[in-house]
Amino acid sequence: MHLLTFEIKTGETKIGVRFNEEVYSLNAVIRAYNETERKSIAEETSLESIIQKNELSGIREAWNWALENRGKTETSRYAIQDVKVKEPLSNPGKVVCVGNNYMDHCIEQNVAPPKKPMIFSKWATSLIGNGETIELPEESEQVDYEVELTVVIGKTARNVTEEEAMDYVFGYTIMNDVSARDVQFEDVQWVRGKSYDTFAPLGPVIVTKDEIEDPHNLGISLEINGEKLQDSNTSNLIFKIPYIISYLSQGFTFEPGDIIATGTPHGVGVFRDPQIFLQSGDTCKLDIESIGTLENKVR
Repeated sequence: MHLLTFEIKTGETKIGVRFNEEVYSLNAVIRAYNETERKSIAEETSLESIIQKNELSGIREAWNWALENRGKTETSRYAIQDVKVKEPLSNPGKVVCVGNNYMDHCIEQNVAPPKKPMIFSKWATSLIGNGETIELPEESEQVDYEVELTVVIGKTARNVTEEEAMDYVFGYTIMNDVSARDVQFEDVQWVRGKSYDTFAPLGPVIVTKDEIEDPHNLGISLEINGEKLQDSNTSNLIFKIPYIISYLSQGFTFEPGDIIATGTPHGVGVFRDPQIFLQSGDTCKLDIESIGTLENKVR
């Protein structure tokens, strides 16, 4: 399922499932299914609550029924262009990021690949949704882009093995790890330069892990104003998802709804010649195969 949070024209926020060019209100589907089939599947309040429960069997049951009974779900459906897609998660407990995790990204910097995952974090207040605006801070002239496959944790994880690690994954989404390079490098510690408000566009959906057979074989790319600047495949990740989860869980506890941005491939602006940085009026378009497109303007 492609789960999302969206806002309709009245301003009401709903949770839903995207299917082709339509969005289904999940709770409307559940109500229709319960009434028609005399079921008692509980409605949901947010994607966070769904992830906390980590139990999708009832939702899948209702969703499969909706796909087979489209005539009974007309009031549940919205055209994608008629809704505002919001960030799927608004306040994850942890936004963990992995640096220098693509070999080609290390090569473009002329640095050796790390021997262990290189970890930093972003604040949750930097999250925005698809279609929202990346705001350029006055104190930076070097705001850069980074497309990243992002893992959503589904269960509490502490001291898990690599073999167990994928059992703790709920799904996948896309993040643009927007970075003020001048601030980042001046501070040495990266958090401030990576965590300005609006510096973590996320979405547009969370794809449940059953829908992606191999997260380590997905095309991943980024365009600015139609020019493709990053183009790679997640097969080029140095540290794979099971290792990252296991390695980090030895040090701290993951909780449901935490997210891990797994790193960006080559092509970031700061290491180009000449350098390319985001400018007011730009449009960032990020694509990851089997997940979708995350698009944001810059101001």
